[in-house]
Amino acid sequence: MHVLVIGAGPAGARCAERAAEAGFAVTLCGSEPALPYDRVALGRVLSGEAEVPALITHGAARLRALGITFRPSTRIATLDAGAGRAVSARGEVVAFDRAVIATGSDAVRLPFPGANLPGVYLYRSMADVLAMRRAVVTGTRVAVIGGGLLGLEAAAALSQRGARVTVVHAVGWPMERQLDPAAGALLARQLGATRRLSFAMPAKTEAIEGETQVRALRLADGTRISCEMVVMAVGVLPSVGLARAAGLDVGRGIVVDDAMRTSAAKVLAIGECAEHRGTVCGLVAPALAMAETAAATLRGEAAIYAPRPDPTALKVSGIDVWSAGEIEPADAEAITLSDAAIGRYRRLWLRGGRLVGAVLYGDTADAPFYLSLMAQGRDIAPMRALLPFGPAFQDAA
Repeated sequence: MHVLVIGAGPAGARCAERAAEAGFAVTLCGSEPALPYDRVALGRVLSGEAEVPALITHGAARLRALGITFRPSTRIATLDAGAGRAVSARGEVVAFDRAVIATGSDAVRLPFPGANLPGVYLYRSMADVLAMRRAVVTGTRVAVIGGGLLGLEAAAALSQRGARVTVVHAVGWPMERQLDPAAGALLARQLGATRRLSFAMPAKTEAIEGETQVRALRLADGTRISCEMVVMAVGVLPSVGLARAAGLDVGRGIVVDDAMRTSAAKVLAIGECAEHRGTVCGLVAPALAMAETAAATLRGEAAIYAPRPDPTALKVSGIDVWSAGEIEPADAEAITLSDAAIGRYRRLWLRGGRLVGAVLYGDTADAPFYLSLMAQGRDIAPMRALLPFGPAFQDAA
């Protein structure tokens, strides 16, 4: 059986590897010119802590040893699921018995004036990161639009290269999807002190000013932030154009069942482009789990993808922040442990005697304990009084 994997990100590369290990003939097509790499670690390349080779997960020799035919710079333009035929943007035809779509997601470029000026970058791919590295020098003034996980990682990395960075965020605290206001405030304060980041929050960007180059960011209240570079890190959208054109069922993402099968018999979908039970994923762990499920389906096994609470950790050296599960759900009660003097904060959300969400700031050593409680759905009533103190106190009790 010939398996075509469309997309060479972490999920696509993992699925291709597992399919090849099962003895299938595998063609892996990546739209980028690079070998498969660890997208999660792009901030290390941007900061200068690592170079491109350190991020490669599947080198040419490894791909050859697995028997995978790798086609970089190959964007699949059309997919005929019934005929088992794909055509690249260059007109190359790839026949397949089964196809796995792993096209990931595309970074959002906000459509306000000046968004396409030279000096405006997205933070998504290796090419984006290398372009920013070439452009930034010590003292470059940078405005990062977006105070989410990726925006903060980009801002911290650019600051490490000597840039003067202002983070512009629409909400009153950073990482609002993963942190509550108190933890977000602690994070902004620490990033200001240790990474020299400035914050404009809450703030809405109205335009990027400049004629041939970025000169300033103008906010809705009239404030102007002078800068030579703008980085947009305001979110991503599942890349579903290929699937939609092929006639597959598409909602927010490509609709898949528990086995990662799409509405087309020969086609599966995984990762950020897939929609499972009404949800699309934005983290690498569930994307890799989908890849494993898809590979099992290809092998003819009865595979079921079972999502777990998605943990999030900020990948900035010296910053310990972690969250998982539901953050500030309206129908849950909260337990808070806070010591501002030493920068320690924990907030846990309970529903029906079970832990459904957690935020840890300043000390994340107990993250596996809380994640395990959420994944198992354990009754925490017997340990409630000591729950914020972690597993050591449970043992002592």
